[in-house]
This record gives sequence, structure tokens and C-alpha cells, in this order.
Amino acid sequence: MIYLLLIISMIVIAGLSFYAGSLLFKLQSQKRQRENTTKLRIEKIVESIQTISLAIEQQQCNLSEGCIRLVHLLECLPVSNKSKVSDQYPAIYELFLAVEHLPTHEKRKAQSKKDTYQQDLFREEIEATLATKILNEVSLLTKFTIAH
Repeated sequence: MIYLLLIISMIVIAGLSFYAGSLLFKLQSQKRQRENTTKLRIEKIVESIQTISLAIEQQQCNLSEGCIRLVHLLECLPVSNKSKVSDQYPAIYELFLAVEHLPTHEKRKAQSKKDTYQQDLFREEIEATLATKILNEVSLLTKFTIAH
């Protein structure tokens, strides 16, 4: 009778051990998959940052639109050791703050021509003031990388 209980308990322990092992394997697999997904996301964001920076540098994208896109991309990088965009790229961030509140798309179309004209003048003035600094920062971002 004791041998039967011992055998049954060993079978139960073996079954639980197998189950725990399979759960650990699934956990490791999910962790690897999450790391690969994060790595691919970082690579895509870095590529986008470099592409937008190059477009700004080659004057294929206006400064305001490019800075808005760059700030959003830099802020959404899923890395823990990143520095603040405002500290690392102050001119890009300054332009972003100056124009982020301006209406776009349908809201821009719905407003009066006078408002649109005044906003365009404001945007062009601030772009002209910050252009040299932004182009220097953008030049750095064309080679932007993240160490994994």
C-alpha cells in the first residue's frame, strides 16, 4: 500500500514538473517573441527618423512637419536609456512646441483664409529663425542609431 502511494505521488510530481517545464518554455518563447517585436519596432522607428531627417535636409519636407514627426518618433522609442528630446534636440523641440497647436487637415480648411495666412506667416518666421540650428540637429539624426 505504501509503495502504491509512493508511485502515485511520484507520478503526480513528474506530471507537475512536466507542466511547470512546459510553462517555463512558453514563457521564454513569449519573452523572445516580445524582444524580437520590440527590436523590429525600434529598427522601424530609427529608419523613419533617418528618412524624415534626410527629407528635411534635402528640403523635401518642410521644417514644421518634419519636426513634429521627429519629436513624436523620438518620444515613442521603446528604450529605457533615452534622453529627453528637448535636451538632445532643442531647436527641433522648440519648433515643435511653437507649431504643434496649429490646426491641420479639416480644421485648417475650415478656418478663414486670414487665420491661415497669419498662421503660415508665424510658422515661416519661426522656421526661418530656427532653420540653421534645426538643420544641424537633423544632420545628426540622419545617422541616428540606438544601441540594443
